[in-house]
Amino acid sequence: MMISIRALTKQFSATDGQVTALKSLDVDVAEGEFFVIVGASGSGKTTLLRCVAGLETPERGEIWIDGQAVFADQPPTWVPTQRRKVGMVFQSYAVWPHLTVYENVALPLAEGAQRVPRGEVASRVHEALRLVQLDDLANRSATLLSGGQQQRVALARAIAVNSRLLLMDEPLSNLDARLREEVRGKIRELAKRLGSTVLYVTHDQVEAMAVADKIALMRRGELLQVGSPMSLYRAPARAEVAEFFGQVNWLGGRVVEPGVVETAIGPLRVGGAASRGEAVLVGFRPEALTASEDALGAERTVLAGTLTAHTFLGDQFLYTVLVCGQPLVGKGRVLPSADGGRVRLQVAAADVLVFPAAQADDLAGVVGEEVGAVGAPG
Repeated sequence: MMISIRALTKQFSATDGQVTALKSLDVDVAEGEFFVIVGASGSGKTTLLRCVAGLETPERGEIWIDGQAVFADQPPTWVPTQRRKVGMVFQSYAVWPHLTVYENVALPLAEGAQRVPRGEVASRVHEALRLVQLDDLANRSATLLSGGQQQRVALARAIAVNSRLLLMDEPLSNLDARLREEVRGKIRELAKRLGSTVLYVTHDQVEAMAVADKIALMRRGELLQVGSPMSLYRAPARAEVAEFFGQVNWLGGRVVEPGVVETAIGPLRVGGAASRGEAVLVGFRPEALTASEDALGAERTVLAGTLTAHTFLGDQFLYTVLVCGQPLVGKGRVLPSADGGRVRLQVAAADVLVFPAAQADDLAGVVGEEVGAVGAPG
């Protein structure tokens, strides 16, 4: 493993006592992996990254980088940041405005703790700038660069020191939406070409899914789930995980027979396992709603409702259907055909997520009070 973290605990002092930012975390990042830590503000993701970089000192646990212990409480071990051989890309770029592009990339090589022989500096800098497609701007002042160009300078600086491990803290958050898409693709492509291991922090779930080999979702200093983007989206371990990675139509219900849950919109066929009589929380994503005429090779529930609103988004329609007084959100390339506003849709049992009813409480701050209002039928 390139990074191994065991039982890592980090606390901060606050006016009302100690706040635990990391709660005995275990994380493994394989060599060459693009590993993304994602979560809402205050979840502990940046604190974890800073602990790996040596910018924060944990209270307990262990951090190993490339087989070397860089922090441990027993026996006491601490390797300073400059000796951890990591490249760091910050949210704020950290580009020196009084230097040129070339000088920004060259400075750590010429003067820093990881400096190299002077004869190698120029070749290292030019190669790094070529990789991020800034070699023709080497002599330009940093003050004359766009936000995306400044971010690429910061990336080139991290690459130039030949770090096998790159740490990135919200590197795209200051860019506009279109530029974020362009730069995130370049970062992943570049990391794979160099064979670098990347530990990447973001609060943006779309960004995380676009670049990650593996994602760790954090909440209040704990890991909710670790896995591939597809597994977190299609097989979330908790309702919170499902909600974080995209919109879900949530319903309270009760299992009336194996594979069938009674809900506010009627009986719903489900694929998840639950015991007869058990109160559950079920949900399905907008794209799971399809026209009832479409053939599906799995059990499905047909829903009749009224199309109440729709929005054209360019590549798809987002629409709302009222079923038994319950608004459901659908998404598709084609707007369902409506006869006097009435539509027939279906959802496959395999696309319905099933969780214990108590997990509805975990969604209160995310999806409002609607889930609690749809009580389980008696």
